[in-house]
Amino acid sequence: MSGNSGIILILLVLLLMTGMPISIALGLVVLTFLFFFSNIPVEIVSQRLFTGLDQFALMAIPFFILAGAFLTHGGVAARITRLGTAIVGHFSGGLALSAVLSCAFFAAVSGSSPATVVAIGSIMLPAMMQQGYPKKFGVGVIATSGGLGILIPPSIVMIIYGVSTSSSIGQLFAAGIVPGILMAAVLMLVTWIVAKKRNYPTLPRASLTEVWIAFRESVWGVGLIVVVFGGIYGGVFTPTEAAAVSALYGFVVSVFIYKDLKLSEVPRVLKDAANMSAMLMYIITNAILFSFLLTSENIPQNLAQWIIDQGLTAWMFLLLVNILLFFAGDFMEPSSIILILAPIFLPVAQQLGIDPIHLGIVMVINMELGMITPPVGLNLYVASGLARMGLTETTIASAPWILVVTAVLLLVTYVPEISLWLPRLIYATPG
Repeated sequence: MSGNSGIILILLVLLLMTGMPISIALGLVVLTFLFFFSNIPVEIVSQRLFTGLDQFALMAIPFFILAGAFLTHGGVAARITRLGTAIVGHFSGGLALSAVLSCAFFAAVSGSSPATVVAIGSIMLPAMMQQGYPKKFGVGVIATSGGLGILIPPSIVMIIYGVSTSSSIGQLFAAGIVPGILMAAVLMLVTWIVAKKRNYPTLPRASLTEVWIAFRESVWGVGLIVVVFGGIYGGVFTPTEAAAVSALYGFVVSVFIYKDLKLSEVPRVLKDAANMSAMLMYIITNAILFSFLLTSENIPQNLAQWIIDQGLTAWMFLLLVNILLFFAGDFMEPSSIILILAPIFLPVAQQLGIDPIHLGIVMVINMELGMITPPVGLNLYVASGLARMGLTETTIASAPWILVVTAVLLLVTYVPEISLWLPRLIYATPG
């Protein structure tokens, strides 16, 4: 390892210790290093900013954010929760099971973890408390299940991984479906076991007519899943084009079909989506610059060779990846982690025979885990705000489900077929 890598690390740590946001710290590290420790002309920064963002796939991010904003404000979440309650409400802990199922449905149309927590949590958490569920139980379920917004496609984090590693976003979306369903199923199973053991309330069994009515009311929201995935895997449009279609679809459904969103409120939704997109793109911009600096100093290549020289096997490397990502997720947000570490991990993974798509899903699940672990777990902050609980209380309440997510992570890590089976089937890639 070169001395320059130590300088870069020291600069980054010093800036982060000042409490500076990670996005600004990354950009300042690049500028400082180029000014004082490198012969690379500083003018290269503007060039790399342009070329780094001049990627068609990145356009999917603001469109999916806009689609999620329309659906969050347009009554889709309320209809999805009614459908989930009609399906599983009669089981032990029915409302909690409905919350998990609703998060899974909404994740498949929003692509955002915090948005899923807000949309479903603001409806289900008060309902659970009214039915007599302990607040801590409800908060734990909502905060953890909201993480499905990262794993179940369309996922903004998957798009960022695909861009940073030149991987197929369509294959990443396909690879996230089975692990996403598995994660939701395990979360529901554990929730049911806890609810049954503690004798939490159930709801009357919904009749087939009530289930049909709930489905019919929510069909336009759930239909977005069919439009996006049917379009992508039917060869109608690319994932980026699917994002634009989903934004238009969300607008039409929210304003003209459900009519829960007035035309006068659309500018506010557009502004909220624009603010979120701008913040995320700013993070991506600085992370791309930082990745360029690392690559120009041959740090990923040197690290890959060092790991190979240590004789690490594939399973040992994946364990190391999970450990590093766990600690990174405690202090950084997912976009920065993916953009910085994915290009570093990828060369090593390829030399060890690990599929880049599988590595991507492992990293995405780690990002889901990072969203529910302090001190930077955004889902914890959102859930604690909804429940008016302290961050420590919310973290303790989420602890059992955090262990569940960790267990599923390890299972997906060491059984690659869970994530690779479906993309291989769809894209007929050699196995």
